[in-house]
Amino acid sequence: MLKKRVKNILESSRAAGWVLEPDAKKIFALSGIKVPEFRTAETLNKAIKAAGDIGYPVAAKVVSPQVLHKSDANGVIIGIDSDEELKNAYKHFVTLDGFECMLIEEMVDGLELIVGGKIDYQFGPVVILGLGGTSVEIYKDTSLKMAPLKENDVRSMVRSLKAHELLEGYRGSEPINMEDLISMMINFSGLLVDLRENIESIDLNPVMCSAQQCVVADARIILS
Repeated sequence: MLKKRVKNILESSRAAGWVLEPDAKKIFALSGIKVPEFRTAETLNKAIKAAGDIGYPVAAKVVSPQVLHKSDANGVIIGIDSDEELKNAYKHFVTLDGFECMLIEEMVDGLELIVGGKIDYQFGPVVILGLGGTSVEIYKDTSLKMAPLKENDVRSMVRSLKAHELLEGYRGSEPINMEDLISMMINFSGLLVDLRENIESIDLNPVMCSAQQCVVADARIILS
């Protein structure tokens, strides 16, 4: 059953047709899915204070209902290390269509994965796991299962990836925190089932997985 706060976020997002990233991350946090520490800022002064609270370096992103694909509009700047760099990012973001605010969040490291969910007209909610970032388009190394997921389902999805050794520790690299990935995938699949009447798809790309944790660095929820 959807929490009241989640319902309110979905309802307020209807006009845009999709859920802006700060609100999407609120939904994930309410569902037990880890997200980076973040703030939103409508003004430069608020942005500088937010970055000071989080601590440099930070990532900054435009928040606009008219900018669905942020990277296409140069709406994502990572590794910002000073107030001056943040000021330059803000000056650019305010020129983009529909600017509402900028999102400032902590930088997270790890192996880039993609976790996706969609509502299939025949099978219902299905979950996708694969390599994230640009790799997902080049290698098309993904695994798919129907939601909701159990632990064995997630382990099976990982093993079916051609690049599963990258997750398990390859040539001396540290394996990712598999228990954290399993927990995130189970919680995500449960959220997908709960949202099935309200959405078309959810993309978490990338999910940054390290030996310590798996964190959703970027996300998009498309409403039905």
